[in-house]
Amino acid sequence: MNQEPSQDKTAAFEQEDLKPEYHFDYSKAKPNRFVHKAADGSLVVVLEPDIAQVFTTPDAVKRVLRALIATMPSVSSESNHTS
Repeated sequence: MNQEPSQDKTAAFEQEDLKPEYHFDYSKAKPNRFVHKAADGSLVVVLEPDIAQVFTTPDAVKRVLRALIATMPSVSSESNHTS
């Protein structure tokens, strides 16, 4: 049987279709309509899978973080902005 292995076919296909470099015209780019816009001053964080299993909703994460903040000693805003 003289059948070519599928790996060789894939490699040949990739060599034909892939260019060494692509140039994109970002002036034609549009915002992703599938992403919810974050409120001003918000920070988007991606949870690791083990944490996401425990905190399954954004509200659950916010409740825990606010409870943690309440237990922390207050910090003046001046100490947060060091030069």
